[in-house]
Amino acid sequence: MTILNRRKALALMGGTLAATGLAAPALASNRKIKVGALRFTSHAGNFVALERGYFADAGLDVEFEFFQAAQPMAVAIASGDVDYAVTAVSGGLISLAQKGAIKVIGGALSEEDGIDGQKFLASDAAFQAGVKTPKDLAGKKFAVTQAGSSFHYMGSKMAAAEGIEMSFTPLQKVGAIIGAMKSGQVDGWSIVPHIAKPLAGSGAVHIIGDVSDYLPNYQVTTVFTSARNAAEERGLTESFLAGYSKGVDDYAAAMIDKTADQDAMVDLIHKYVYTDRPREKAAPSIINGTMRLNKGAALNLASIKDQLAWFQSEGLVDADITIEQVVDGSYVDMIDA
Repeated sequence: MTILNRRKALALMGGTLAATGLAAPALASNRKIKVGALRFTSHAGNFVALERGYFADAGLDVEFEFFQAAQPMAVAIASGDVDYAVTAVSGGLISLAQKGAIKVIGGALSEEDGIDGQKFLASDAAFQAGVKTPKDLAGKKFAVTQAGSSFHYMGSKMAAAEGIEMSFTPLQKVGAIIGAMKSGQVDGWSIVPHIAKPLAGSGAVHIIGDVSDYLPNYQVTTVFTSARNAAEERGLTESFLAGYSKGVDDYAAAMIDKTADQDAMVDLIHKYVYTDRPREKAAPSIINGTMRLNKGAALNLASIKDQLAWFQSEGLVDADITIEQVVDGSYVDMIDA
């Protein structure tokens, strides 16, 4: 297996875990690994696993490396700068999987009936001009981080369902998109509820629809690693998934099932999310961000297949990439396979 440095990874981009209990211990006690993350509530499984010692119990010494978009995280995994990560499927991730650099090994954030999910938004300027529903975004500018990002996928699938056309404006970072929405430079966007709801509450944007209406059971984010780790570091990979999954269980108990202390969970997440806000102001956004994180890191394979087919139909990845090149299905349960 070829190990890619960051430059090579960028060049290439251009051209059944049990639900509870730990897996086999890591190959070396206190094995140091880097985990890629975004400062989103949806990454709480990793935050909880670190703070409550589940990674340490698995023999792992975890350090987080934070990113602002999905695609750079895929490059970091391929180059070996990061060992494991949770993020959305992107064109870059798929292309690197085709080159034998990375593998999806599990599922994380999902849309689920009965749990408030991602929202379609309109800027205030667009809303005042008549954009009240996703269909009204016909002919408008829809914000994405990059072409081939999850934002691009969500917007495109909605537009196809509504029979409309939009232009997609790449702005690289979520912060830049928020600024462009507030200033009216772009008209629409889709984002997780812990970002959507506070923005809508401020009047800067307006919620005009739910992503789940167009993409039910959407596997929003996945757990992934290098192809080398998936193939050659099974004990290490199982240990990471075990620690992560115990973090997910605690998150679900507190935030979804309400059988554990929600205040304590909010305090824990606040160490990583909305750190620039006092706790009392951060808490509502953290709570608003509650969505399903798949138990045992189970992966909705049907959703991943649909995403792969969309990337191929848009010409964003090669038409001959197979799902087996993208996903290693040997680690966790496959949903709707």
